[in-house]
Amino acid sequence: MASTVTDAADDAAPSPVTPRRRKHRVGRLTRGEKIVVLVMLAIPVIVDLAFVWGPALASVFLSFFKWSGIGGLALRHCRAPGGLLPDNGCFIGGDNYTQAATNYPPFWPAVEHNVIWLVVFIVFATPLGMLFAVVIDRGIKGSRIYQSALFLPVMLSLALIGIMWEFVYSPNYGLINTLTGHNTNGNLVDWLGDPHLNLWAVLVEATWRQAGYVMVLYLAGLKAADPLLREAATVDGANAWQTFWRVIFPTLKPINIVILVVTVIESLRAFDLVYITNRGSNGLEMLSVLVTNNIVGETSRIGFGSALGVVLLVISLVPISIFLYQNFKRKAER
Repeated sequence: MASTVTDAADDAAPSPVTPRRRKHRVGRLTRGEKIVVLVMLAIPVIVDLAFVWGPALASVFLSFFKWSGIGGLALRHCRAPGGLLPDNGCFIGGDNYTQAATNYPPFWPAVEHNVIWLVVFIVFATPLGMLFAVVIDRGIKGSRIYQSALFLPVMLSLALIGIMWEFVYSPNYGLINTLTGHNTNGNLVDWLGDPHLNLWAVLVEATWRQAGYVMVLYLAGLKAADPLLREAATVDGANAWQTFWRVIFPTLKPINIVILVVTVIESLRAFDLVYITNRGSNGLEMLSVLVTNNIVGETSRIGFGSALGVVLLVISLVPISIFLYQNFKRKAER
């Protein structure tokens, strides 16, 4: 009887309610997740537009005006020469580009110096960085110390590097003139003041830094290379030279493209070392320094400086476009 009562009580007791689980479809984002993703995408896009593409497009726009930064801009043509002075803030079309190419003496020497800078980086800095990377990758004793020492210049600011090398090139108390005995007033060698020497002296500083940068990039490529390729080459009887150039180097094509793009950009945006040396004058003209001197110099010519900046931008877009094309092509082939 007691058993029957107990069973009846159990049947009458409400069964525990199992909480219903909220269905979440795989691949679908909740509203909160969508907001987080939107914010994370919007912030870098806004920063990029404000500090990169905004100024770039503004420079393209201002390059068609005669503007000193004072007064507004108006879509009206300047008054004809021979009359009153041209209006500030007026539209002059491509006159800034014409003036830069035909009536601005530092322009073509600056282009020439940028080309020389590029050639030196390709001919000297890049092979030197590759050599450092190959030697360190072979696991020589103390390779970590050498790697850190060679990469140290990359960690330093270019302004600090320029100041350090001034102690090397100083006419009176510099290291080179002191060791060679050219530190007296009768036989001084002014490495940074002589227009025939200063470009090459600054290029030594830039190459010293660029070689360490290239070394790190090549080291990353060498570490990523398949070890089986080396073993197969060794089995086939290839020596170290043949293994590198015929087996490993072809696999470094993506790294070579990156280094080429970085080298071109670094040679075009060369500014800090040159500006610290003599503000890009006296035989050391560079395009980036000319842009700065015209926009924030004593005689502010923002329109003309913007035109020089656009020239620099167009030249820079060439290697970047090649890099993007190669990347998209390689992804499409996979």
